[in-house]
Amino acid sequence: MKLVAGNSNRPLAEAIAAYLNVPLAKAQVKRFADMEVFVEIQENVRGEDVFIIQSTSFPTNDHLMELLIITDALRRSSAKRITAVVPYFGYARQDRKSASRTPISAKLVANLITHAGVDRVLTLDLHAGQIQGFFDIPTDNLFAAPTLARDIKEHLDGGNRMVVSPDVGGVVRARALAKRIDAQLAIVDKRRERPGESEVMNIIGDVSGRSCILVDDIVDSGGTLVNAADALLAKGAKEVYAYITHGVLSGGAVARIASSKLKELVITDSIMPTEAVKVAHNIRVISIAPLMGEAIERTATEGSVSSLTWH
Repeated sequence: MKLVAGNSNRPLAEAIAAYLNVPLAKAQVKRFADMEVFVEIQENVRGEDVFIIQSTSFPTNDHLMELLIITDALRRSSAKRITAVVPYFGYARQDRKSASRTPISAKLVANLITHAGVDRVLTLDLHAGQIQGFFDIPTDNLFAAPTLARDIKEHLDGGNRMVVSPDVGGVVRARALAKRIDAQLAIVDKRRERPGESEVMNIIGDVSGRSCILVDDIVDSGGTLVNAADALLAKGAKEVYAYITHGVLSGGAVARIASSKLKELVITDSIMPTEAVKVAHNIRVISIAPLMGEAIERTATEGSVSSLTWH
């Protein structure tokens, strides 16, 4: 087994390598003066089972090109099998035509990865499960729920927890987590009465006196989370936490969350945390390296990856 890391999330790649007790392969992934990506694999990979660890997070296009070019370098170096380990799959929110004459970019990116020469994809909490079907190669979509559930059990009072979906679309995810931690479920129903007016948030479920846990796959601007926390507290919630897999946190999101009434936002390191995230008083990062490492180990030894979902 060989592990090759791109530049998107070097600390996570190193943590996965440490979990597997396998050193990262010597490889150079750099830029020419005009920002062209150049890759050189500096050790023999002929006949090897190679795993490329690369999230397609900001800057998304640069990191996607790195993934494609690393794949090409490995394919031309006669690697036996190439698995793209993509903890955060960028473009996943463009999984359907949202209006006339718009692209389905997630399908385009899946095609690019496949045609570059990847044999298998290993990813985490896809925004839409059907994206697995966009790939014509085996694709394993892992879930962060076991990792999040373990952290919730360690940090929050058991008898008073309530899982909350921040929108109707995330109910399935929230219900699965609620079942894991033996908690009740509530839903935030947000609607805009007229164009240009702020959203009205209705809470489905009795949250009074509860420690509420907002659950989602992506936090980007943080606006929905902050508004949902305000609405829950207005309905009598004792405190509000948020457990989100992918901390995109673009623009002023970190400042927005830091100044909000959220007690704590917990994200995974599927995207490399920025300095602002590291110093924020109410944002905490937990590692998915053991989960990804175990999945890589099982893929290499032809073991069951699906059973990881239930641990």
